[in-house]
Amino acid sequence: MGGQTMVKIHTIDLHHQGVPETIASYLVEGHDGLALVETGPGSALEKGVEGLALLGYQPTDIRHVLVTHIHFDHAGAAGWWAAQGAQIYVHHVGAPHLIDPSRLIASAARIYGDQMDVLWGEILPVPEERLTRLFDEDEIRIGDLLFKALDTPGHASHHMTFQLGDVAFTGDIAGVSVPGWRILDIPAPPPEFNLPHWLESLARLKRCDFEAVFPTHFGRDDNVAVRLATVEALVQNAAATVYELMAAGKSRDEILEAYEIWEFQRYEADGLTEHAIHQFLTANPLYMSVDGIMRYWRKHPPPPNS
Repeated sequence: MGGQTMVKIHTIDLHHQGVPETIASYLVEGHDGLALVETGPGSALEKGVEGLALLGYQPTDIRHVLVTHIHFDHAGAAGWWAAQGAQIYVHHVGAPHLIDPSRLIASAARIYGDQMDVLWGEILPVPEERLTRLFDEDEIRIGDLLFKALDTPGHASHHMTFQLGDVAFTGDIAGVSVPGWRILDIPAPPPEFNLPHWLESLARLKRCDFEAVFPTHFGRDDNVAVRLATVEALVQNAAATVYELMAAGKSRDEILEAYEIWEFQRYEADGLTEHAIHQFLTANPLYMSVDGIMRYWRKHPPPPNS
């Protein structure tokens, strides 16, 4: 594996909200290095610890935790892992919000209301001394493991992809999938969905020519070129669909209804079962993408006659 020796990557299924194969943590095991990529939310910690135990480890064995970005489904449990003694590695823009998550919590509470605890569990601060701020192309050496942090905005400005030899942990930038199904989806929540940044990030990943990618939602994908090309087309189609509805004067609820119809037609064309659809919607609620794309177009309207 591209200069890495004896590396094993284990997928830990966090069973978000009791639904399998929606959020993954990845345990990366080298000859003399051990790292966890993505913590998932605090609400899924029990499943994460169980998954570790099945691999022969306990939480205090994890001394290094990498998170692709600070959204709760990726880094919500970072403070808990720091309390177990782990060093947390995160994009420098997101770092202050892990040290003091109060603004993130308040913002999310306005969206999720009394579902906050059920969805995300306890969100603890990361002590500053337990946090490493990452910049583009920073390298993280953990024993014989060498990760490179790649700035990949578009889903969020504080999003990084972690390269490990000829594979990569792509967070959300390479889309959402459910094992066993070809169809992909894009998560485009507010406030930082950015169409050109997303396309630039995909172009960067294409140039890396990875052998496999490990998206957080969900699991290893060896068909990297097809995946990236599909996400590239999809992110443009999703943005265009929402823009056309906005330009037609549709309300937010009307846009959401139309977007859901568009998505469910895609699900039907791929033959998804009800369970697979539930997995997709648990990992990536459609209203979040509508809100994120609408916010983007309000801030960045295309030039006239474009």
